[in-house]
Parts: sequence; structure tokens; C-alpha cells
Amino acid sequence: MADAGSAARRVAEDLFGPPAERTFEIRYWDGVVERPPNASAFALDVRTPSAFRRMLLPPTELKIVEAYLFGDIDIVGDIEASAVLGDVVAQRIGTAGAAWRLLQHLRALPSHDEHDDDDDEHGGVHVARRLFRLGRMHSKARDAHVVRFHYDVGNDFYSLWLDRQMVYSCAYFARGDETLDEAQTAKLDLVCRKLRLMPGERLLDIGCGWGALVIHAAKAYGVRATGITLSEQQAAFARARVEAEGLGDRVTIAIRDYRALGDQTFDKISSVGMVEHVGLARLPAYFAAAYRALASGGLFLNHGIISLADARPRPLFDPILRRLWQRDQFIRRYVFPDGDLVPSTAVIGVAEHEAFELRDVESLREHYVTTLRHWVHRLEAHADEARAIVGDVTYRVWRLYMAASAHGFQIGRIGIIQSLFAKPDAAGIAHVPRTRDDIYAHRAAPAGRLAD
Repeated sequence: MADAGSAARRVAEDLFGPPAERTFEIRYWDGVVERPPNASAFALDVRTPSAFRRMLLPPTELKIVEAYLFGDIDIVGDIEASAVLGDVVAQRIGTAGAAWRLLQHLRALPSHDEHDDDDDEHGGVHVARRLFRLGRMHSKARDAHVVRFHYDVGNDFYSLWLDRQMVYSCAYFARGDETLDEAQTAKLDLVCRKLRLMPGERLLDIGCGWGALVIHAAKAYGVRATGITLSEQQAAFARARVEAEGLGDRVTIAIRDYRALGDQTFDKISSVGMVEHVGLARLPAYFAAAYRALASGGLFLNHGIISLADARPRPLFDPILRRLWQRDQFIRRYVFPDGDLVPSTAVIGVAEHEAFELRDVESLREHYVTTLRHWVHRLEAHADEARAIVGDVTYRVWRLYMAASAHGFQIGRIGIIQSLFAKPDAAGIAHVPRTRDDIYAHRAAPAGRLAD
């Protein structure tokens, strides 16, 4: 395999530059190690002679990711630091000459290894391929399948790396050194304070997850809360928690689509980490449903990930490369099928078109970087348990997805905002204070909060 080893090292130079210019080391199956001049945060293990060829023919983001998922390459060390590799590759092969040179070097590598198999599903790994037979995008039936695809990986799996309340959304790190449990409780309370919850009010939580927010709101603010989800596993877990907390008379968990609320109305509505599943085309229906369900004078807090402007320099071979590269196919196939991140202007603009009045917006981008790093470290600390529950490939999917997301938030490719909307009453009054002082007055509990 001497020739294959030399060819693989030429490919590595095409992709990442010479070793002296790299920030990470590469370890090859034949024992050769190429080290950068300075300490590296991670190592790229090229585990088979065919790894680069399988990874780059065709040269798409998805093929590179799948090389990691299915073990042709491995990432040892700080996986978030390795998230730059895709962009480095896209930049270096962005001209016709560079792409042609890479192709010649790839052809010198074998196309298969002894461990290859023909299992298209790769041992049952969780993939979204079948969803495309389940109706048009963002129909009620397909949305239900999409949500279950993502969240029904299993409560036992999520419990390995989420906080003790099972909050699967951005935490709130006011200082930066809080534990994950502390930061998630702070986020739940921040949502409640922004909604100015008062005892006896009716709260709807759209996409309630495992029930943390409705439970917190009922216990700490005395509201009557309804949480809706499309995940049966989440609903079962949340109902058990509600009963264990003795809140069965104040908290209801329902398996329901946000478009099927009927004639129910609520004083306050929250939606945390749900809008990402809605899609741009369905945003009007989403905000219209929330507006109908909200009582006059009520407040709606929408918390969701948004896309940010991409100002990075583009390769010279951009038009063809972008079509080949197919950015975000990994997320859509393995993590969030039909997921759609839209800019803040779309979220706010559609909400205002549906007659909501915007009262407050806060970016939590840096908070999500910290949250995701906590999740990745906790998942890695429970790697053996995770693999026992979901298998090695699904473990790799989540490790990579969360680390890449942390990188995306860190560099400003994606963001997250909490937007507070009001439904003014008949007199045009939006029932919010003149200032934000009540939200951030940590020394005094908000007016609606019950004594601990």
C-alpha cells in the first residue's frame, strides 16, 4: 500500500495544504503521522486506503461527513475545532485546476476496502430518506414524522447529555461559569419573566419538549399550563414528570399540532426551539395560529435559531461548487429533516404581518455556543452508554452535529433570538411595562413569581 499512502498524502496536501501550514495532525493507516508546527487541538485519523476517495467522490459536504460517520476517518480530540475542515476543503478545491489535480490524486487510491458492505442503511442508522414518501413538506402528517424522527431517538439517549430537567434548547449563561443545570433553569425563568406570567393565567407552550417550561411556570408562577408536542416519547416523559411533581390539576401535556388548537385561547404563549421546524412558507400559518390562540392583550414569546448573513469569501469556482457541495444536506438527512432556518427579518416581518406587535428582541448567540459545548462534552463523557443505546453511527451524528452547530454560532453563521410579541387589546394597549427593568431585576422576584 506504499503507493496508496503516497497518493493519500498528496490528497491531504491538496485539501489542507502542506503539513507546515496546518493546525492539526493527520494520522494514516500505515503508521505515518504528519504533525503541524504547533500543538494541534485535534487529529484526523485516515483509517483506510480508500478513505479520501470515498470521502470526496463526489466532493460534497455530505460525503465528507459520511466518511466520519461510517468510520473511514475519525476525529480525535476537540471535534468543534475540526468543524473548519469543510470550509477549508471547499476553499482549496474552489477552482477548476485545483479540482482537476485533486481528482487525479484521488484516482490513484483504491475505491473499496475489505470492510465494505452493501447495507444502504449502514446498520440501521437513523436517516430521513423514507420521509420523502410521506407527503408534501410541512403537511401535518409529514411534520409529525419529522418531529418523531428527531426526538424519538430515545429519552434515555437525551438524558445522557441534557440537564436534569431535559431542556433541549439554548440555556442562559448570565455570567458564563454557571453549570448547565443552573443555566437552563435561568433560561426557563427568563422566558417566564419576559411573558410577565401571573398566577392563574393560562399558558400555552408550543413544542413543549419534555415539559420543563410548563412545569417551571406552574410551580414558580402559578399558571395553568398546556404543553403540546408531536413526539409520543416526549409526551409520555412529560406527563410522568407532571404527575411526579403533583401538578396534574394545573399542567396538561397533549400530542397536538400547532395548527389544531381549535377554539382554545391562552393569556400567554411560548414557543422555544419550535420555529426552526416550521419552514419559511409556513411561517404565516404558524404566527396566525398563535395569534388566534392568544387572548386580547396577551404576549407571545418566540425563541428560535435564525440564519445570519454569510460574508465569507467565496471560491472562484463558486457556481459549480455550490451546486455540488450541497450545504446542510447532513443536517437534513440525519438530524433535522425539512428544517429551515430563516433570517430574523422573515420571522419578525411575518409576525407583524399577522398583526403582532414586536416589543422586544434579544440575541442569545453566545449563550448557545456555551450550551452546545456543554452538550458535546457530556455526550463524549457518556460515549459508551450512548453507543449502547443508539449505536456508533448515531452517536457520531450527534457529536458532529452539535459540535458543528457550536462552530456555526461561534463564527456568526447562525444565530438565535428571543422575540416578544404583543396582541394589543381593543384600545390598542400592549400589556407590557415601559422598561425591561422587571426582566433583569435579579434582586427582586418578578410580580408574578410565587415564593419559593
